[in-house]
Amino acid sequence: MKTLILLLAIGCFSLSYSQTISTDDKLHFGAGAIISGGSYAFIYTVTKNKKKAFWYSLGASTLAGLGKEIYDGSDKNNKFDTGEWVATTLGGLTVSTTISIFHGKQKKKRKHALVN
Repeated sequence: MKTLILLLAIGCFSLSYSQTISTDDKLHFGAGAIISGGSYAFIYTVTKNKKKAFWYSLGASTLAGLGKEIYDGSDKNNKFDTGEWVATTLGGLTVSTTISIFHGKQKKKRKHALVN
C-alpha cells in the first residue's frame, strides 16, 4: 500500500509544471556563482579574512544581478525581473557558503622533537 501511495504521489507531483525553472534563471544562477567564486578567491587572497571574503563576494554577485536587471529595465520591451535578480544572488550565496564551509582553518603543524 505504501508503494502505491508513493507512486501516485510521484506521478501527481511530476506532472506539475508550476515549479519549473527557466533557462534564463539557470544562467543567472551560474553567473552569480562564477562572480561570487572569483571575487571570494581574490578577496581572500588579499585580506586572508573569511568573513570579509564571504560578504564581499555575496555583495558582488548581488550588485551584478541588480545592475543587469536595472539595465534590462531601461530597455523599451524589457522589464525589471526580480526572479532573475534572486537567482543571481542565490548563485552567489551558494558558492560563497560552499567555499566558506569547505575552506576550513589552516592547521599549523607541530614541531616534534626527535626521540630515539
